[in-house]
Amino acid sequence: MKIGIVGAGQVGATAAYSMMMRRVGSEITLVDSNADLAVAQARDILDATPFADPVRVRAGEFADLDGARVVVLAAGTNQRPGESRLDLLSRNAEIFAGIVPAVLAAAPNPIFLVATNPVDVMTQIVTAVAGRGGIAPERVIGSGTILDSARFRTNLAVHLGISPTYIDARVLGEHGDSEVLHWSGAAAGNLSVMEVARQMGRRLTDADRSRIDTAVRHAAYAIIKGKGATWFGVGAGLARMAQAIEDDERALLTCSMLTPECQGVRDVALSLPRVLGAAGVAKTLTPALDADERAALKRSAEILKEAARGVRF
Repeated sequence: MKIGIVGAGQVGATAAYSMMMRRVGSEITLVDSNADLAVAQARDILDATPFADPVRVRAGEFADLDGARVVVLAAGTNQRPGESRLDLLSRNAEIFAGIVPAVLAAAPNPIFLVATNPVDVMTQIVTAVAGRGGIAPERVIGSGTILDSARFRTNLAVHLGISPTYIDARVLGEHGDSEVLHWSGAAAGNLSVMEVARQMGRRLTDADRSRIDTAVRHAAYAIIKGKGATWFGVGAGLARMAQAIEDDERALLTCSMLTPECQGVRDVALSLPRVLGAAGVAKTLTPALDADERAALKRSAEILKEAARGVRF
């Protein structure tokens, strides 16, 4: 599978590196408005291939994305001092209005994986722009809360004293402050995490849950404070999504997509458990929620709906 990555900054380059290390794809092409950066990142990643898999990694232009089945969108601009969120979104919408048609001119029917933040609204923007080029909504997928869900699993694993591999715990809604930790559905070994905690002799009190919730919800802030941005976690998440597509795995991953309706809010991009395979999202599942979780997910959907309102796309 040929993979294109538009945006060779830390997120795009780390996604490429993670894909190479996971043996995802046969060829990875990096495209960036800064051609020197794309060349440097590609050469650096290529140097690591003898230690992993001989995937072809190179820099190129949009025309070099011909035949790409998956295209990661990690480009965009940062917020200027004094600039509103809406202004930032509008500027990124303009950038993507040029990027997406350029991709489609070379690769007419790719699956887009959107990484640019705020990822849910950017996913909705790409869905609209790509839709004008004939791309179905299920082929435009945002990384969404795949990273937040990993953080939830990791924090639970530390508390419970078991590997995060065996924990099934998901974060729903926005990749951001209004995200919803799905505590009522969190499980390990076919047991609720509350029962696992009891049997492991590690109580999971309200205070513990609050501490884990805060750690997950504010993880990015702590990382950004220390090093300016996050890239390893989301890069690995994008590689995992690409792997599910390449292998037609029908993996159940929590990621973002334009959703016809969520808790009464229509046409909003947010994260829910989705079945991901060779054609993109094959199915979206509706998780069983308790009353508080339903209300929180509705609030999250409303916040995202409002954030997209007024953006020109």
